[in-house]
Amino acid sequence: MIPEAPHGKYLRLSLQSPSHREEAGRRERRDCFTWPPQNPWTSSTRPGSVEKSPQKLTQRQQKSSLGWRGRMSEPQGDSFKTTGSTMLQPVSEYVGFPLDQVNFLACQLFALAAAFWFRLWLGPARVGPLARHTVATVLGVAFLIFCFGWYSAHILTVVVSNYLIMVLADVNNVHRISMVTTMGYLTACQVSRVFIFSYGILSTDFSGPLMIVSQKITSLAFQLHDGLCKRAEDLTPEQKVLAIRARPSLMEYLSYNLNFLSVLVGPCTHYKDYVDFMEGRHVSSRLKRSGCNGHSASDSVPEPSPLSAVSRKLLVCAGCMLFFLTVTRQLPIKHNADPDFVNSAPFLTRLTYAFFSIQAARPKFYFAWTLADAINNAAGYGFLGLDSAGQPSWDLASNLNIMGIETATSFKTFIDNWNIRTGIWLKTVCYERAPRHRLALTFVLSALWHGVYPGYYFTFITAIPITMAARAVRKSVRRHFLSSAAVKLMYDVFTWAATQLAICYTVMPFLLLAVEPTLVYYRSMYFHVHILSLLAAIALPLKPSGTTKRQPAHANNNHH
Repeated sequence: MIPEAPHGKYLRLSLQSPSHREEAGRRERRDCFTWPPQNPWTSSTRPGSVEKSPQKLTQRQQKSSLGWRGRMSEPQGDSFKTTGSTMLQPVSEYVGFPLDQVNFLACQLFALAAAFWFRLWLGPARVGPLARHTVATVLGVAFLIFCFGWYSAHILTVVVSNYLIMVLADVNNVHRISMVTTMGYLTACQVSRVFIFSYGILSTDFSGPLMIVSQKITSLAFQLHDGLCKRAEDLTPEQKVLAIRARPSLMEYLSYNLNFLSVLVGPCTHYKDYVDFMEGRHVSSRLKRSGCNGHSASDSVPEPSPLSAVSRKLLVCAGCMLFFLTVTRQLPIKHNADPDFVNSAPFLTRLTYAFFSIQAARPKFYFAWTLADAINNAAGYGFLGLDSAGQPSWDLASNLNIMGIETATSFKTFIDNWNIRTGIWLKTVCYERAPRHRLALTFVLSALWHGVYPGYYFTFITAIPITMAARAVRKSVRRHFLSSAAVKLMYDVFTWAATQLAICYTVMPFLLLAVEPTLVYYRSMYFHVHILSLLAAIALPLKPSGTTKRQPAHANNNHH
């Protein structure tokens, strides 16, 4: 049974027939537990829509229970609500989660076991790179077919098409053609899902893996252009290291984009790091790049064991799953736009509920990204170098820093620790290369990559003035609170609260997705963050930073 939200009038399932209550319960679980996390809250009904009466809710459930095929008068059962495998249908029914999500989790758990096997039995000392590339690719494609069925053809199509572009196109334009082709195909898929299939289709969201390969394809294309077309003096130090001097072979290209370690959730890592891993140079290369003396990329260095890092990350996953099952499902995001709640609850109650519902929504992202990180580490991939204590760090493929997120005292710090690898991609392909309007263009690309849901654009447009205001406040105000440790602590506590509330306000449309609930929420908040951030940006103009190099809002330099 779905728990009743504050101020009542939220549950109406008791007014429905048992079959409709069961269907609504399944939808609520789907809303709360959507995989992959890049496109949350996808369902067969219009996301974020507000149920206004028991009668309308029942009608919508009756319609959506037929699925998109049902709109053509072809009723289908639950087993047809995924284009992927139905082998685990009994497990789905037993645990009460949708089949597509059970398939996804089963693949990730299988990938974890396969990763240990890949490191121990298919290591560089035992087999050659071709065998490793082949096995990684075959397993990755098998995962795609198991989870998405024929929808996996979209992912394979964009990968093969861009390989042909890389081989046949003029290398001077390969990065532009790849970017337009990949983002165009991704956008076409996103548009079809939103406008043709009414904000979703009854299948696991295949656009998640498509978003991951889009990052890989475009970053590889830019790095290939850097290596073959640009002079060394025209590249930044980082671009010199990552530049690709020769076109990858077909198997290398397929393996990089479709390997089982990252095909479902990512993250996107650099091509040179991946090839070094497959060819057995991963540890020595990272030691050299991290500044450790006495090592060259050709040195044979014993690989440190990732077991400790994998165990720690799996414990984090277990904690996040427990939190999700006990807390997250008690605080549904869509309640923030419920008319009864908005009209009856005082402002501070609405603000408090919004804050805690957003906080509670994060663990499912923590779970998915941390599990993906553990899978890469289990295979021996993700070695970053030695930390300050001289111990091996396995955070190269980490997509988030939970402590950094939860203790962030600025908008930029929060963003820098959230979806880290996507931030690095945005910096690599957009921010560093845009001749002007870097921040705005980076936010536009990020919104386009995420999809075409209106809520995404509300989020990223709102983030621009907030980022500008945060910079202005930090440069104009912060120095007045550094006189003593006590005063600085007070300032940090205040900025932590302000940051968390600003993040809550900014990302709410990202989860509500549609225009109507977003406007309901913003009106209930009186647009106060918009107003305050604009006033701060105007009243506290951002001063030039002198010799300080500009950084994107999502730089994450420490994870390259």
